[in-house]
Amino acid sequence: MNIKKSILALSLLSATQFATAGEVEVLHWWTSGGEAKSVAALKDMLEAQGHTWKDFAVAGGSGTSAMTVLKTRAVSGNPPAAAQIKGHDIQEWGGLGFLTNLDDVADQNKWEEKVPSLVTDIMKYDGEFVAVPVNVHRVNWLWANRDVFQKVGVKVPTTMDEFFVAGDKLKAAGIIPLAHGGQAWQDATVFEAVALDVLGSEDYRKAFVELDMDTLKGDKMVEAFRIFKKIHNYIDKNSPGRDWNIATSMVINGDAAMQIMGDWAKGEFTAAGKVAGKDYVCVPAPGTAGQFTHNVDSFAFFQLQDKENVKAQKALAATILTPEFQEVFNLNKGSIPVRMDADMSKFDSCAVDSMDTFKASAKSGDLVPSMAHGMSTTSYAQGAMYDVITNFFNDPKADPKEAAVKLAKAVKAAM
Repeated sequence: MNIKKSILALSLLSATQFATAGEVEVLHWWTSGGEAKSVAALKDMLEAQGHTWKDFAVAGGSGTSAMTVLKTRAVSGNPPAAAQIKGHDIQEWGGLGFLTNLDDVADQNKWEEKVPSLVTDIMKYDGEFVAVPVNVHRVNWLWANRDVFQKVGVKVPTTMDEFFVAGDKLKAAGIIPLAHGGQAWQDATVFEAVALDVLGSEDYRKAFVELDMDTLKGDKMVEAFRIFKKIHNYIDKNSPGRDWNIATSMVINGDAAMQIMGDWAKGEFTAAGKVAGKDYVCVPAPGTAGQFTHNVDSFAFFQLQDKENVKAQKALAATILTPEFQEVFNLNKGSIPVRMDADMSKFDSCAVDSMDTFKASAKSGDLVPSMAHGMSTTSYAQGAMYDVITNFFNDPKADPKEAAVKLAKAVKAAM
């Protein structure tokens, strides 16, 4: 849908409901190319309704810096109207009494009918809507530069064995096989993709959702660490500290062949004018075809005192789940709409495949929450896993069996 038409439609729909303008301050960490375009679309749609958007962007792909700033603001009694919070963190903020009830907006716009319960359940605290889902990301993707693979004469890998075969040939040709950013959350993103392959969906849930000690330190987890360690041989020495979007640009420019990353990476390809299936290839992370690791972005809404700002806040909540915004946002972001009635006709093959797999995996039991992106467990358990995973990945002498034991111990201590 044309962005101007979308804005006009929202203006007409909302003119009577939100006659008085207010201001919303929105905290987020969407600052890269595709992400920035997505936020701009939401800002434009809100301002078309007569309200004012105050941008509160804190750079950092995992949101760690943003959460630090948010905690300071909330404790001082000056929270933003909405903040990018997701997964178990929504429950933690709800438990602290900071979040506001959005049930009236949800009822009026029939969120329960449009969004799957797997998602709406995450958006509630104590049975009440306190957050709004924006999209669904598939995390277990492999992005590949098509020209690089054709030039070297290897096929894009669909299994880990194929990954290492391709990686060796790419290295021999002087190309970095895997673009990677040496940050804890990026290490965890690659690790959970390997773990999903090795453990399978059921044991993945046992490990990262149920936090089952036997699974966390079991033979399958040891094997996951072994493969993960081997992957380190296929990244470049300049990886430490690199942002994820810089790693994506390496694939776009042909400096690297592949990246294991969520589909927000596609937003970077789109922003660079690249076309799916022509300039780049998207396939499930090796060994995870038919499985879907989900990361649902969302905004949690904080209690405000000013009545006009509350009206603007409710307008923002309603706008996020409109078909118009869902389409514009996700076309830019690389993700798929969270509404199950979304029109996918304007989306590329990667997004269509993602939506198909999302729906199919929900039925097959292969839809699992991302540990690396805060969907599967608490921030405490996730942080403990981050430490073990990233320390292991960056220690050439680290032992996979010892790492699995450390993983279980660290999670137990964080419970």
